[in-house]
Amino acid sequence: MSELRFDGKVAIITGAGRGVGRTHAIELAKRGARIVVVDPGVALDGSGASAAPAEEVVNEIKALGGEAVASFEKVNDVAGAARMVELALDSFGGLDILINNAGTSVPELFDIQTLDQFRMLNEVHYLGTVYVTKAAWPHLCKARNARLVNTISEGPLGIHERGTGYGGAKAGVIGLTLTLAAEAKYHGVGVNGFAPRIATRLSAPDVLAHVYDRPAALFEKNMAMFPPELSSPAALYLAHESCKLNGVLLAAGGGLVLRMSIMENAGYKTDDISVESIAANIDQILDMSSATQFGIGATPFLPEPVKA
Repeated sequence: MSELRFDGKVAIITGAGRGVGRTHAIELAKRGARIVVVDPGVALDGSGASAAPAEEVVNEIKALGGEAVASFEKVNDVAGAARMVELALDSFGGLDILINNAGTSVPELFDIQTLDQFRMLNEVHYLGTVYVTKAAWPHLCKARNARLVNTISEGPLGIHERGTGYGGAKAGVIGLTLTLAAEAKYHGVGVNGFAPRIATRLSAPDVLAHVYDRPAALFEKNMAMFPPELSSPAALYLAHESCKLNGVLLAAGGGLVLRMSIMENAGYKTDDISVESIAANIDQILDMSSATQFGIGATPFLPEPVKA
């Protein structure tokens, strides 16, 4: 099969100094894209700052013969979001790809998680995605075959405890992704979600030990089984102009790629609805054996743009 190249494309990748964002940046650059590496180098709780993560990735890309510039802006700063987009325009003359990847995590039980932590997680994951996308959107709409990839998560599905803050924020990103994809017919911008299954500092053994109340040693093998390199290709595919998917959520890790979706079944209908009739027919209401795609997922391909 032929290599999917990104020659001439300009990409902004947030949270690109470490983890899967770093892999996105390096692999896109290897395939010809010019990269704005965004990373303020903060700790998981949002404290501190360091230019090192972004600069190291830029230097690595340049050593490979690619083009990249570093941005140290925070995604949860409206002015900072605008500046990272301006940097792309000033440095490379346009913008074709945005991968919203920046994120953080403070896993804790709901009754222990503080309101400040809930607020911070939403500001980074949800509002950060909104701010950067809002700044980039006019330029993506002007570009030909632009692509937006939002980093989502399986966390909102309730797969583990201590995830209400993170999962709630990521659920907002899923909703934003699907509803923005519904507007793609006006602009021709493919909008999709990418849920990485990777071992990074957000899922380090000590973090998972806290989440699951198990010894950290039990999770050490995850670092080898779920490297970013076995997840990132799914995001790069969604970012390629040949990908005509729209409103699709892909999860990837450990060499596995799968689709996440929202489904609905036929349900139960009666002219005499009551609490009792619902109780009597709850099995039919819950039966998903014949469920179908719901919403934008039912038409998962990019339509031809039309005038608003």
